[in-house]
Amino acid sequence: MDKGEKRIKQEDCSEDKLGAGILTLTNKRLAFDKTNARVMDFSKHFGETVLDISLDNVIKTWKEGLLMKKVCFVTKTEKGEQTFKFGVFNTKSWVKSIDQAIDENKNQ
Repeated sequence: MDKGEKRIKQEDCSEDKLGAGILTLTNKRLAFDKTNARVMDFSKHFGETVLDISLDNVIKTWKEGLLMKKVCFVTKTEKGEQTFKFGVFNTKSWVKSIDQAIDENKNQ
């Protein structure tokens, strides 16, 4: 993490296209790191960071789903606008935290 960057939330989850990993929200960005897990010894290792999005580039956030709840956001990337959907435990809390971090980041 960069100087002055603080972790707000972090959760082990899965994204529809990217697969399993860890979603991290800081006061400056959203990041998703792939993980490699082994069942034999219950170990989990961080892999590469496949998503690193500045909060300035997040356009819209929402939650969806009844049984399989997901926190979703649209962001600007090099490939244009992309939608990401993460299966997390408390979607309402994630959406609220992302929106608060975006608002606080704009005010700085």
